[in-house]
Amino acid sequence: MKRVLVNALVAASCGMAGVAQADQPPPAGVVNLTATASVEVTKDLMSVTLSTTRDGPDANAVQTALKQALDAALAEARRAARPGLVEVQTGNFSLYPRYTNKGVMAGWQGSAELLVEGRDMPAIAQLVGRISSLTVQRVGYGLSRELRERSEAEVTGQAIARYRAKAADYAKHFGYTGYTIREVSVTASEPPGGPIPMMRAKTMAMQEDAALPIEAGKAPVSVTVGGTVQMTK
Repeated sequence: MKRVLVNALVAASCGMAGVAQADQPPPAGVVNLTATASVEVTKDLMSVTLSTTRDGPDANAVQTALKQALDAALAEARRAARPGLVEVQTGNFSLYPRYTNKGVMAGWQGSAELLVEGRDMPAIAQLVGRISSLTVQRVGYGLSRELRERSEAEVTGQAIARYRAKAADYAKHFGYTGYTIREVSVTASEPPGGPIPMMRAKTMAMQEDAALPIEAGKAPVSVTVGGTVQMTK
């Protein structure tokens, strides 16, 4: 009986609080605003994927051929590797059976990849030209973390200044003398698709010391400031 009485009192209290809150008028002079600033930045990061395929009747022989091709490419790439400027790592290495249209196993096929990425684009292009055991599969460009952070810091100040100017302008036009910020959020744009975008390159054998053509292009970096302000008399 006591428990029922306590529960009833709690429910009544909550109901009265809800009614009191419902009776309060919505705040006056509050406006929702957004402001954005952006800049076009030349991409400073290059990523190249090189690959090769092998096939044959014996799985061990195919695997050995792939390993030899990858080892030769790695030996060349490691001589050019420099932290942050030319980074090298192995990619996908796969081996699988090959079947005829009738479902009969006809041998083995495999592929191996080498990934080269960094900010020294001319060095990467020259390196790719010296690798003869693999061919170019994909080439992509993007922004390094350092460049993106610097660019975001630059446009963040611009976006905030535009937001404050908007708030002051709105307050003036509505007949207020000023404003105070109630809540605000700052959001930076993300790279399209998340990872560095890759564009398909023509698969071809590079001549010794032939440079890969480079055209990095630009990428937008934008920051948006949004929130609400309380206009004041």
